[in-house]
Amino acid sequence: MAGGHTKIEIALDASHAGWRLDRALAAVVPSLSRERLKVLTKAGALTREGNALRDPAVKVKGDERFTLALPDPTPAHNEPQEITLPIVFEDEHLLVVDKPAGLVVHPAAGNRDGTLVNALLHHCGGTLSGIGGVARPGIVHRIDKDTSGLLVVAKHDKAHVGLAKQFADHSIDRRYLAIVSGVPRLAGDVVDAPLARSAHDRKKIAIVKEGRGKRAVTHWKRLIILKDAALVECTLETGRTHQVRVHMASIGHPLLGDPVYGRGKSVHRDLLNQLDFKRQALHAAHLGFIHPVTKGRLSFDSALPSDMQELFTALGV
Repeated sequence: MAGGHTKIEIALDASHAGWRLDRALAAVVPSLSRERLKVLTKAGALTREGNALRDPAVKVKGDERFTLALPDPTPAHNEPQEITLPIVFEDEHLLVVDKPAGLVVHPAAGNRDGTLVNALLHHCGGTLSGIGGVARPGIVHRIDKDTSGLLVVAKHDKAHVGLAKQFADHSIDRRYLAIVSGVPRLAGDVVDAPLARSAHDRKKIAIVKEGRGKRAVTHWKRLIILKDAALVECTLETGRTHQVRVHMASIGHPLLGDPVYGRGKSVHRDLLNQLDFKRQALHAAHLGFIHPVTKGRLSFDSALPSDMQELFTALGV
């Protein structure tokens, strides 16, 4: 109903003592961003024993209970569209999609329709989770337009909260396959380098000094050596925007075809043009998590899509 709201009970324990209120709330309700919680608090939506708390910066004492009046989601103004979706799993709580490269996840400037959300609205008949503040998006995490692979979508708020918590505590198992320029000297390693928007180009993500950006950790290992290239597996400990692309480029092995962080060595450019390969060679190949409702372990794998397989074969030794 328009103008309505849902009440959420929030309990903070002794471990949160001394934290800013908005930070503690975001840790307990990971499906709501800290910024959104700030706005709701300042608007009087957060109460303790019936009294509104309007200062998101106040320090938490610990062992406190709050009630948050979460406004009903606003209309997303997204149109359901009949777009074929490769669904690998679905029940009444969630679904897992094997997203093709080129499909935008969420409508935005320049991509108002033809997105994964438009397809999901048609497929699910408007039943997607809206806890993030906009009605029916269902999107718990995203992958870049030109990255292919596995994505989980929540159908209702309970599933959304449960999945978001797993993403927040980094317990989701996400592994990507990438074809990188050059052959890494090591068999594997870890890149632990914080990321933030580039100060020089807002469309790019850059590695920044400790304390400036968000912590980002990528575990990578070399799987197969190719012609002046390699197939690597990247396991995400965190899931930041462009994380794999920036981290691999930072160690001198950018993803082949990446138009933003390096297309790779000149020796590959003729091949990329010949194959008409115009995206970063990155595929979300494995996704594992605990079902937020049934609590069973779910695990999914996706084979390399045909364009990456063709590139892989062409680079074979």
